[in-house]
Amino acid sequence: MINLLTNPEFWQYLSIPVIAALIGWSTNWLAIKMTFYPLEFIGKPPLLGWQGIIPSKARKMAAKSVDATISKIGTVQEIFEQIDPKVLAAHIIYTVDPRIEEYVDELMLREYPTFWENLPASARKMVYDRVRKSTPQLVDNLVEDISDNIEDLLDIKGMVIERLARDKKLLNRIFLECGDVEFRFIINSGLYFGFLFGIIQMGVWYLYPAIWVLPLFGLLVGWATNWIALNVIFRPLHEHKVGPLRIQGLFLKRQPEVAESFCHIVTHEILTVGNIINAILEGPKGDRARNMVKKHIKPLVDETAGMGKALTQMAFGPTGFATLKNQVGEKAIAISQSSFNNPVFERDRARAVESIMVERMNALSSEEFQDLLRPCFQEDEIKLILVGAFLGLVAGVCQLVFVFGESFF
Repeated sequence: MINLLTNPEFWQYLSIPVIAALIGWSTNWLAIKMTFYPLEFIGKPPLLGWQGIIPSKARKMAAKSVDATISKIGTVQEIFEQIDPKVLAAHIIYTVDPRIEEYVDELMLREYPTFWENLPASARKMVYDRVRKSTPQLVDNLVEDISDNIEDLLDIKGMVIERLARDKKLLNRIFLECGDVEFRFIINSGLYFGFLFGIIQMGVWYLYPAIWVLPLFGLLVGWATNWIALNVIFRPLHEHKVGPLRIQGLFLKRQPEVAESFCHIVTHEILTVGNIINAILEGPKGDRARNMVKKHIKPLVDETAGMGKALTQMAFGPTGFATLKNQVGEKAIAISQSSFNNPVFERDRARAVESIMVERMNALSSEEFQDLLRPCFQEDEIKLILVGAFLGLVAGVCQLVFVFGESFF
């Protein structure tokens, strides 16, 4: 036994499975890192350098993610109903009411300072009171109108894709948090599978120490550890019972946990009330939404002018009065966009949307659910496997030269 332990050849052979395990672990670790990092291209485009697979195809990956999830678990109307238009209207009124005087003064002093400063205090108070009295009904009508037309005004898919395409870090985070367990398994499994392949490699090298054995096995370890790990995550698709064991792809087993993680990020950081309102007002149908706001504001201006309309029009002129209506509409739009910068309100509405999305996502079939994470690997899966195989080949050559002292020449 002592002679065996002191024999250099014994340690050389024993190093084979250890090195194979390290090859498996390092190639799998590198494959995961190359999937997500760096966020921007480093090197000299187009070939000399690298950008993470997900960030390099951010828009495409975001579209796949949306198609696999949001498009299947909630319509625009359902999401808006969960936010609850009545709650939105109440929040706007609650936010605006204490600042009515401030908003009116700001608008009038900017557009018609001389007129407003010379207006008697009693007349200004009448304007404040009229605006305050009319605001609740005006807001209710506006929110109801938006709710009735929400399918046309809001492109949820486009909104989410735009956000994720711009924010590559957030896109990465969705995949990394949802697949955290699976990514750790891929990395660690390289160690286990690599060691098992290494034992086989050791036996082959002992029986047939040809110069090509170690490089070839290094290549196979780098390739096979990646391939096996990816398949264990998603296969089998459906649960199979083998005696007391229940066998199913690792990711598919965690559907409830992943659903909660995914829906929490989406509802608290993307489909927030503020983001939705901005998407309505600034999106493809933003002009229509803005005109809708101005349409509901117009009667308020006419009513507020009231008996003093003749005086108002004489002071402003016909064009000036029309401009006033437009400016009031623009101010109303700005208030609408800024009314939801309240973290407590945002979180409350996000939880309401999250509950229905989690429920729907848990109801997805395994075929549908796997599409959340599968595109993350499918996009350039062959590249990652080939990189692993190449690095395994290089490690095998190094092992041949530096551990066993062999030479190709």
